[in-house]
Formats: sequence, structure tokens, C-alpha cells
Amino acid sequence: MPPPVLKAMADAAAQFVDLPELNQRAGERLAELTHNEAAYVTSGAAAAITLTVAACITTESQAFPADAEVVMFRSQRNGYDYSARFLGVRVVEIGPSEDELRTALAGKPACVLWFAGAHYAEGALPIEDVVRVAREVGVPVLVDAAAQIPPVASLWRFTRDIGADAVLVSGGKGLRGPQASGLVLGKRWLVERVRAHTSPLHEIGRGMKVGKEELMGLLAAVEWTLEQDEDEMLAGYERVVDGWIAGLQDLPGVVVERGYPSEAGQPHSRAVLRLARDRDEVVRQLFEGDPRVSVGTYGLPDDAIALNPQTLRPGEEKVVLDTLVRLLSSGNGD
Repeated sequence: MPPPVLKAMADAAAQFVDLPELNQRAGERLAELTHNEAAYVTSGAAAAITLTVAACITTESQAFPADAEVVMFRSQRNGYDYSARFLGVRVVEIGPSEDELRTALAGKPACVLWFAGAHYAEGALPIEDVVRVAREVGVPVLVDAAAQIPPVASLWRFTRDIGADAVLVSGGKGLRGPQASGLVLGKRWLVERVRAHTSPLHEIGRGMKVGKEELMGLLAAVEWTLEQDEDEMLAGYERVVDGWIAGLQDLPGVVVERGYPSEAGQPHSRAVLRLARDRDEVVRQLFEGDPRVSVGTYGLPDDAIALNPQTLRPGEEKVVLDTLVRLLSSGNGD
């Protein structure tokens, strides 16, 4: 986390506050910063899914109907389904067809839950088409964009520009705020219903409590992020990847190439290494070394690892490179 975020959290920890009032005020400021009608800080993006789906399936009585449905593209089903299914809803799967979407919407589901990112694009309709069709019948559209910063425009593109009812974002990851925080951004009616489900009320979100430290830390993180030169930040990531490729390409038994976009579909590269040795043993030795280096393997062939520049402080890219060169130049890891 950047220094302003740490300071905001420390300052908040030393104060007595009225939490509902602080949450309201922080939401108002976050909505203003992100060009949305309203905003709410949650205890993570997964909690944001639960709370926004709850807001869509309940009325003023807060009672959860037994027959509520959420529409999702079959190709976008993933481990975070549980955040919606937790509420007892039935997931209606569809393919990448407007006809299938219209048929599913005819049943008046509670909402459509759509996952952003290049890795979710195949097998699903573009969000623009989903919003257009759903708007015709008045069904809300929720966009999970937990890991879609950068670009920072994800904070308003899906809602203000495209017309989705809410976008859900992780407070950690690219925003570099508190890890145990998330954001609901979008329509005022939806955010007010989210608020009715959460602490200090004794509703479904009571256990998804957000403290004053997360409220102020996430607000500071969004302010800090919006002050950054995103083009230069992304260019810096590319320079790091260039350096990794140049430094690793001549190692025996290693093929290194640029992977784009990132594993989360973000608009920056990573270095992908194909290894002529036991990949898992290399991963183990990197993780158990000094310094400890953690590399990516998700979604890659079983002989490949990935190096992501987004998670490093300036200068740490050389530590990663030197560690890899030392390990891969030796006979270890076979």
C-alpha cells in the first residue's frame, strides 16, 4: 500500500467515529471521484457480489424469495459463483446468444452477473449487448471487475459509459488499498439496498463488516490511484518485462516470451517462461529461497511460469531476475 493509504488507516484507527455516517460520507466522496451515482465500501469484491445480488432479489421486507434467479454466461462460471449461490439463488446458464439471453430474461431473474476481463470474454456476449438487452426488460446488470484495474477507467466505464447498474471492484489489487475491502459503484437505488443489508444492521451482510480503517484506507487508495500517470505506469511495466526477456532469453533450457494481457486480462504484459526441467520443482525452490520469489502458474502449460511486474516495488524486478538467473543457470531444479 502507498504511504498515503497507510497514513489514512493509521489516522482512522486513532479516532472515534460514527461508522454509519463515515460509511455514508466515504461513499459520497467515492461516488464523486468515480463518476457514479453512489458507492459503498464492502469487505472485499466477493462480499460485493453477495450484497449486490441480495439487493436485487429482496424488497423492503428484506425477505429472500425461494425462487430467485441470477443469469450468468456458462463460460463465466467460476469459484465466485458461491458469493451469489450463498443466498439460495438458482444460476441460469446461457451461451453467447442474444436469443438465449432474451429467453432467460423473460423469466424475470433478479439480475445478470457478468464477469469482466479478457479471460472471460470468450463464450459470452460483450457487456454493451448485455446491458442493451437487459435494459429493455428492466433487469439489473452487475459487472464483477474485481481485478480490472488497470485501467482505472473500469471505475466508471461499465456504469456511467455503458449503463450497467453496478460495477464491483477489489479494494486491494490494482487500487493498492486494504486487501480486506471492495467497492460497489453504480446506481443509487442499488447502493441504498446494499446498505440495508449490512452492518450495523443484523442482516445477511452483518458478518461482512467494514471498519473505519478500511473505509478511509480505500478512499485514500482511490484518490492516490487517480493522481497517478497510468500511461507511464503501464509503460513502466513493459520496461520491466523487456528487461526480464533480455536477461533470461539466453539461458539454456529456457524459452521466454511476452504474454499479453495479464492473467486477469489487464492491459499490460508479463514474462512467460517455458522450462526444460521440472516446473514445480523450480517454483518450489523459488518460493523457499532467500529472498522468496512467488511466480504465476495459473492457466499456463505445465512447463511454464509467469512473472508479473504489477506486484513489485521499483528495483525488485532485478531481484527477481538475479534469482531466476542464479537458479536456472545451475543444475538445480532438475
